[in-house]
Amino acid sequence: MRLLSLLALLAFATVARADLPSPRFDRITPLGAAVGSSVEVEVAGGDIEDATKLIFDHPGITATHVKDRKFKVALAADVPAGTYDARIVAKQGVTNPRLFAVSKGLTEVIDTPPKEPALGQVVSVNCVVNGSSKQGIESVFRFTAKKGQRIVAECFAQRLDSQLDANLTLTDSEGKQLASNGDYAGKDPLVEFVAPKDGEYLVIMNDLSFRGGHPYRLLITDQPHVENVFPRVVQAAKKAELTVYGRNLGSGARPSLWTVTDVPLDSITETVIAPDDLLKRGGYRFTDHPTGHSVLPTAATATLNGFQYRGVPLLVSDTPVSLEQEPNDDPLKPQKIELPAVVSGRFDKERDADWYEFEVPENGAYSFDVYCERIAGRADPYLVVLDEKDGRVGELDDFGIRANAFDGLIRDVSGSINLSAKKRYRVLVQDRYRRGGARYQYVLSIRKPVPDFFPAVIHHQNPGPGGTTLRKGGSVYMDVLIHNTGGFNGAVTITAEGLPKGLHMTPAIINNDTRGVLVMTADKDAPEFVGPIKLTATAKRGDETITRDVRPYTRVWNSTDLNSSRPTREVIVAVSGESMPFSLTPAVEKIEIEAGKKSDVVIKCERLWPEFKGAITLIPLSFPNPIKMNTASIGEGKTEATVTLDVQANARPGEYTIAITGQGQVPFAKDAKTTKANTLVPLPSRPITIVVLPAPKK
Repeated sequence: MRLLSLLALLAFATVARADLPSPRFDRITPLGAAVGSSVEVEVAGGDIEDATKLIFDHPGITATHVKDRKFKVALAADVPAGTYDARIVAKQGVTNPRLFAVSKGLTEVIDTPPKEPALGQVVSVNCVVNGSSKQGIESVFRFTAKKGQRIVAECFAQRLDSQLDANLTLTDSEGKQLASNGDYAGKDPLVEFVAPKDGEYLVIMNDLSFRGGHPYRLLITDQPHVENVFPRVVQAAKKAELTVYGRNLGSGARPSLWTVTDVPLDSITETVIAPDDLLKRGGYRFTDHPTGHSVLPTAATATLNGFQYRGVPLLVSDTPVSLEQEPNDDPLKPQKIELPAVVSGRFDKERDADWYEFEVPENGAYSFDVYCERIAGRADPYLVVLDEKDGRVGELDDFGIRANAFDGLIRDVSGSINLSAKKRYRVLVQDRYRRGGARYQYVLSIRKPVPDFFPAVIHHQNPGPGGTTLRKGGSVYMDVLIHNTGGFNGAVTITAEGLPKGLHMTPAIINNDTRGVLVMTADKDAPEFVGPIKLTATAKRGDETITRDVRPYTRVWNSTDLNSSRPTREVIVAVSGESMPFSLTPAVEKIEIEAGKKSDVVIKCERLWPEFKGAITLIPLSFPNPIKMNTASIGEGKTEATVTLDVQANARPGEYTIAITGQGQVPFAKDAKTTKANTLVPLPSRPITIVVLPAPKK
């Protein structure tokens, strides 16, 4: 059994490889610039030697090619401060994105070590230092502060797709340590202090992994710095009052009771109105990419309908919001709530246990959600439901999908528990590690289940990051991940808008599943193209059609580590000027098969490279569980083969979209002057829609 499992794993790993050149974007230096300015950047990656184009996901950020791997980036004055995706366009197509930060009201500085590095490079407050790690050598920066001035020094590395694992130390001019930090937002550190006297102070930065060449941005400021807001959930289209917590929030701010780094946070009250269209199609809108929610980048926001306010994620609800009321840490004195309930809470102190009590209006399943990692709430919550006799009815903990590069398995709570009408229940919400404080916020939601789904896509490329590029005549696929909630188990159909001439995508139907594939195909004469497309998912909820925007994600690191995905604003695809060595097309695009029966399908191969005459192995590509296929082969020099599709007896009637992978050893050399060597090339076929018919009743 173990041998069979190993062989299956090896087969999958082989399919995942794509050994024709695929441009990869590893690093951009510096990692950002100020609005209304221009800066020369240097890029690094693989298969980008001929790249002359650098594109961004905002029209106000443009780039001009200077020379090999260097570009001049210009930022319009109206570009909002935040983070943006940059992509390289090379001969072989488009790369994965890398983040580029845009600042406003700060002086941009380049890390330039002085002749005596220990004395530190002189910088001013309200600057951003752009630099790179130096293989274990510390970077020291010296600035002047006045007595009572509150200074924040914060490093941005992981949050900008850099592998730097930074540590910050703050000292006075005599070397006395005033503050030190390693992991504040994910792996990125933050230190702050109130200057005890007029004088010079030093910020010392070092890489805990002692590696070199990893870029960073170091912010040193006394400008407003928002830590978080409360509550963390607002009702759609309703005016909500928020308390903003942070540092240096202005003359209208007042000291709060909360401290984070032994210094009280300021607080100020503001109002916001949540966009009402967020719930119509689903989505999470951001100015700063949500990359600091955990120690590694995750897809935590894949199941969050919300937006950022002053850089802080807020959940948007369709029902009124209530606030946690302390003290509620005694199980005999819980806070009483009414269903449906949406409560914005906080673990106020260490070992805080928040108890709630409610009466159930009717029998059946109830959905429980605790939003914490999704809103950057820092805690690892779990939830326990007790009945009137203290009997444990259920416990819920982590949930989500983890597949290939996509990591949607998070520390939040989501699930359902059956409850009885007219009975009272208590709910305990607590951090797994008993932590507490201003940063440990959460939102508790209890309601009757509402069937829904959250669709996401990510470009399939192993082992490293890559862009979605099609060669002429070929196909490429993206992994589809669907979080089904509230008991949803329907068929989801994904369609594309904005496809350029020569690029096609058959609607992908994922039926009662959480995984699927989306295949795009380019004609043999398709024009070259680089740009965004829009993916939309639709499904039925009873007689109602629900529409959801498909959320795009990207792999971050060239690693086998699954925790390496983050969201992007757009799905970017490219059609390169190169051709694919072969293409695979099923003889039929749609076929009906009765549950429990089999059907043969001919797969045709067009050999687009005359020198490629080798055999092509055909294997299933992430098939849905109820559908199986034998392994087949298109023989050397042949142009077709037959595969057998086997629909299991328990398959649910309906439509399913499948694709088949063909892989062959193709003669290829990146340099035309060198001898061509066999290279294993996998390629998805054009999709097949299988209509599963119910088995006849006996």
